[in-house]
Amino acid sequence: MLGYILKRLLSAIPVLLGISIIVFLIMAMIPGDPATAILGSYATPENVEKLNRDLGLDKPLFKRYFIWLGNILQGDFGRSYSLNKNVIDEVIERFGATLILAGTSFIMCSLIGICAGVLSSAKQFKLTDKLITFIVLLGISIPSFFLGMMMILLFAVHLRWFPVSGMWPIYGARDLTALISHLALPASALAVVATGVIARLSRSAMLEILRQDFIRTARAKGLDEKTVIWRHALRAAMVSILPILGIQAGFVLSGAVYIEMVFQWPGVGRMLVDAILKRDILLVQGGVVFVAACYVIFNIAVDVAQHLLDPRIKA
Repeated sequence: MLGYILKRLLSAIPVLLGISIIVFLIMAMIPGDPATAILGSYATPENVEKLNRDLGLDKPLFKRYFIWLGNILQGDFGRSYSLNKNVIDEVIERFGATLILAGTSFIMCSLIGICAGVLSSAKQFKLTDKLITFIVLLGISIPSFFLGMMMILLFAVHLRWFPVSGMWPIYGARDLTALISHLALPASALAVVATGVIARLSRSAMLEILRQDFIRTARAKGLDEKTVIWRHALRAAMVSILPILGIQAGFVLSGAVYIEMVFQWPGVGRMLVDAILKRDILLVQGGVVFVAACYVIFNIAVDVAQHLLDPRIKA
């Protein structure tokens, strides 16, 4: 098992390296002069030249990349000019809010999606199966940001059940109840599409398992249907469902960007959008690389869990 984990960690190195190159090149190819955009009304030729030297923008592209990469490997993500703060400190601070939103959404879509898929497969071609399939297709077809705006109009503006935006109330206690009330709408909007995908693919995985010989044997032994479905079939199907969860974790994490903008959630996604608008290069690069590294680590954890369920799976 240790060798398997080490092999997966080593395989993540070229992935992260490729991500760093792509992010760096995209930021370098954005039209305009970053120093001029950062300085604004103070963009005199002398100030622009000085800021270009401070940012290292006067060096060739490949040298700038290796300097930036070397600093990251030493834990130095640079300093944000728009916030006058270390990039890594700002990213970690904002990532906590994103982790709460994306983590809650991922738990919701995983539990609801798997349960819906199992129930749909157990009731194949019946009214329950058709109803779940219809709801799932409807959920997949609605963009999360549009659903989020409609939920704000209905549940926050008209019914006033939940706050309109933000993570905490402006006035009042910042306790768990306040957090849950602010989290309910964005987490639900973010989870809808992923829930539909997980439900559909869980149904397919379960239907394949339910046709296996060991399921017929379990039924022949007299085991009740609930035990056969939830203890035997689902456990075997989880080998196929786990990779789906890993992919949807990335979807949820990336989808948090526009959900955070719709609900004004103070996470990494909103930070990245603001940093792009302000041309804060180091903040954008550091934020994207950090989030990508977290996603890669999560996928390694999913692969390890899949390997534990079925040791026959190789790297």
